[in-house]
Amino acid sequence: MKNKTAAGHLAALFTILIWGTTFISTKVLLADFAPAEILFYRFVIGYLALLAADRRPIRGAGKRQELTFIGAGLCGICLYYLMENIALTYTMASNVSVIVATAPFFTAFLFWLFMRSEEKLGAGFLLGFLAAMAGIGLVSFNGAQMKLNPLGDVLALGAAVVWGCYSILSKKMGGFGYPLIASTRHTFFYGILFMIPALFLFGFTPDPARFADPLNLFNMVYLGVGASAACFVSWNYAMKSLGAVRASVYIYLVPVITVVFSALILGEPVTLLSLIGMGLTLLGLLLSQRRG
Repeated sequence: MKNKTAAGHLAALFTILIWGTTFISTKVLLADFAPAEILFYRFVIGYLALLAADRRPIRGAGKRQELTFIGAGLCGICLYYLMENIALTYTMASNVSVIVATAPFFTAFLFWLFMRSEEKLGAGFLLGFLAAMAGIGLVSFNGAQMKLNPLGDVLALGAAVVWGCYSILSKKMGGFGYPLIASTRHTFFYGILFMIPALFLFGFTPDPARFADPLNLFNMVYLGVGASAACFVSWNYAMKSLGAVRASVYIYLVPVITVVFSALILGEPVTLLSLIGMGLTLLGLLLSQRRG
C-alpha cells in the first residue's frame, strides 16, 4: 500500500513538472499556430502515441461506461483547455493562472457533493488551499495590479469547475478495470471529436509547412507525447493511487514550476515576492496532503 501511495505521489509530481513547462512550449508555438490548432495537434499526436503504446480496444463497455468516457473527453480534453485558452484572450494571464489553480477546491467540493463516501476532507485541506492561493497570487501577480474582466475570469473559473468534473469521471473510469493507456486513449478520441467543431470557430489552417521548423516540431511533439499522452496516463494513475482530491492539490505547483523554468529557459526574473509565493504554495501543498 505504501509503495502504491509513493508511486502515486511520484506520478503526480512527474505530471505537474511537465504541465508546468507547457507554457514555454505553447508560447513558442503561438508565433505560428492559433491556440485551438495547438490543442488539436497536441492531442492528435498524443492519441497516436497512446495507440502505438497499446492497441487494445475498449471492448464490452456498457452505455453508462461509454457515456463516462464521452463526458471525460468533453470535460478534461476539450472544454477545459478551450475555456482556459479563450480566457487568456480576454483577461490577464495572471488572472487565469490564479483562478484555474482553484481546481483542487472544486474537485474536493464536487466529490463531497456527489461522492461523499469516497474521500474525506479535513481542516488541513482548507488551510492548505488558503495558503496555496495566497502563494499562487504572489507568484502570478508579483506586485502587478489585478484587473478584472468578467468574461475572461468567468471562463477561467468555468475551466476549474470543468476539471473537477473530469476528476470525478476519471475516478469512475479507474473502477472499470480497463488498461490505463487504453482508457486514456479512448478519452482522447472523444475529446478530439468534440474539438473539431471549435477549429472552424477559432480558425484552422492546415499548413504542414509549419512543422518544417525544427523548433515547432519539437515543441508540438513535446506537448503531444509528453504533456498529453504520458501526463494524462500518469495523472490518471496518480488519481487512482492517491484519490482524486489528494492528487489534485499538486495543481498548486503548476505556477511555481512555470516561474522556475521561465527563469531558467527564457531568462525571466524571479523576485522576492515570487520566492515567498513559492514557499506559501509548497506549504499549502503539504497541509493539503495531511490526513485528519
